[in-house]
Amino acid sequence: MDQIRKRLLQDAWLLPTSSSAELDVAAGATIAYSSEDPAHPVDNIFDGRDGPGGTYWESARENTSETLLIEFDRPQNVSRLIFEVEERQFERTQEVRLEVSCDAGISFRALLVQEFVFSPRGATFQREDVRRNVEGMSHMRLVIVPNKSGSGRAQLTSLRLFT
Repeated sequence: MDQIRKRLLQDAWLLPTSSSAELDVAAGATIAYSSEDPAHPVDNIFDGRDGPGGTYWESARENTSETLLIEFDRPQNVSRLIFEVEERQFERTQEVRLEVSCDAGISFRALLVQEFVFSPRGATFQREDVRRNVEGMSHMRLVIVPNKSGSGRAQLTSLRLFT
């Protein structure tokens, strides 16, 4: 029998393909938000401290859908986005609706609706890697429903965009 060829992936699957480049959202956009806990500001989504145990944004209000709006300085072509959410304390289902505008925020179209189901005894961290080609995106809006069947605060660990 031939020796099987193998290699350890480590975190290679987390990296973008070589044909894409990560957008520096902090340098090229304004982030508008409906609420933030001062201990967990919206800045944390873009600080590069991703993954389980990473920093995160959390809303200041409970039981309220929250909105994050990324207003790009100039239109962007995006082919991939990665976002992460972590919840270690409460059992809940958080929904994230992602919408994009290519006309300076006049109209938006739905790009994705994702539910994250958390349980302290089970899934506490979830990562979504989405490939969609959007050309000339001027705005990206995320609407976060913290718990579809109870209470909680909206949270997001990270958001990364790639050309």
